Amino acid sequence: MQYYFEKITNYDFDTSVQRISEELKKEGFGILAEINMKKTLKEKINIDFKEYKILEACNPPFAYRSLMAEDNIGIMLPCNIVVKENDGNYVTVSVVNPVSAMQGVNNNEMDEIASEIQGKLKIALSRV
Repeated sequence: MQYYFEKITNYDFDTSVQRISEELKKEGFGILAEINMKKTLKEKINIDFKEYKILEACNPPFAYRSLMAEDNIGIMLPCNIVVKENDGNYVTVSVVNPVSAMQGVNNNEMDEIASEIQGKLKIALSRV
């Protein structure tokens, strides 16, 4: 099972970040953190890297349901989204596949929650 879903966008990098953030918000997700890998790698190890951001997204009702169903599930939270420039000057947006991520949890309630989250992430991705 693939651990992510991906879409090539018709937007530049910054617009792609903005668009996925807006679409996630429509599905009840907020961005908790934005990790700029290009900047971090340059500052920490002096490596020039492509535009690459990791967005940490959270849907509080789903987070709460998940925590109630599986106390240690915080290890797997929040949902990560990657926006990156690729060779050929195009941008992709990738979202985690929560169903794949939950395969080792062995909790039927988490399987149901992951499936619902997957649907919302796929909707947001489809609208970018």
